[in-house]
Amino acid sequence: MSTATTSARHSTAGDSASAPLRVILRIDAWGTAVFGVVLLACCGLLSGPLGLPTSWSVPFGVAMLGGAAALGLIAGYPSIPARHAVTVVAGNALSCVAMLVLTFSGLIPLTGPGIAFMLVGALVVGIFAGLELRGTRRMIRAGDRAGTA
Repeated sequence: MSTATTSARHSTAGDSASAPLRVILRIDAWGTAVFGVVLLACCGLLSGPLGLPTSWSVPFGVAMLGGAAALGLIAGYPSIPARHAVTVVAGNALSCVAMLVLTFSGLIPLTGPGIAFMLVGALVVGIFAGLELRGTRRMIRAGDRAGTA
């Protein structure tokens, strides 16, 4: 009987503590999906003004749609596994760094607006990584407190 009570307390505490993380994951999923669709639908139009070749924007768009689906699935779990949340934070942090590297490496022949586009993208992804890290830490701390109650 006490096991069920402890489990119920743990689940409730974890769910309320994961609510902010769940919200930011959903926002991240929708934003990533929209951005992926834009990259795919407008790859020809973006190529000239941004200097982003179609051979880069199509794989980026497809990857973003896959990432958006993963974010949506994770946000939809009844209880968000900490390992998944940490993976999301790491993925966003790596994406931010990758965008900065691509911007300044000269690997992609970006125009001035293309550089601005990539920098804004890196900033947004970095902000999501920070918010998701904060939500993950809060969720893990609440789980630890619920487990000791």
